[in-house]
Amino acid sequence: MMMLINWGLPFFLMMMGIFIFISNRKHLLSMLLSLEYIVLSLFYLLFIYLNMLMYENYFMMIFMTFSVCEGALGLCILVSMIRTYGNDYFQSFNILQC
Repeated sequence: MMMLINWGLPFFLMMMGIFIFISNRKHLLSMLLSLEYIVLSLFYLLFIYLNMLMYENYFMMIFMTFSVCEGALGLCILVSMIRTYGNDYFQSFNILQC
C-alpha cells in the first residue's frame, strides 16, 4: 500500500499540473505557475526514485538548479512582456509580429 502511495502521488500531482497547464491559456503567469508545479512534482518523483535505489542526491541538486534557472527565465520573459504590451494576456498581442 505504501509503495502505491509513493509512486501514485507524484504521477497524480504531475497529471493535475498538466491538466491545469492545458486548461489555463489566458494568462502567462498562470501557465508559468503550472509549469513550476509540474517541475516540483517531477522533483518529488526523482527524490522518491533516488532514495529507493539508494543513490546520491547530487543529481537532484543539479535538477533543482536548472529548474530555478528556468523559473527565473520565465519571470524575465513575463516582466519584459508586461513592460512591452501592458498585460500578460495572450490575446492582446500578435505572436507572429517581430
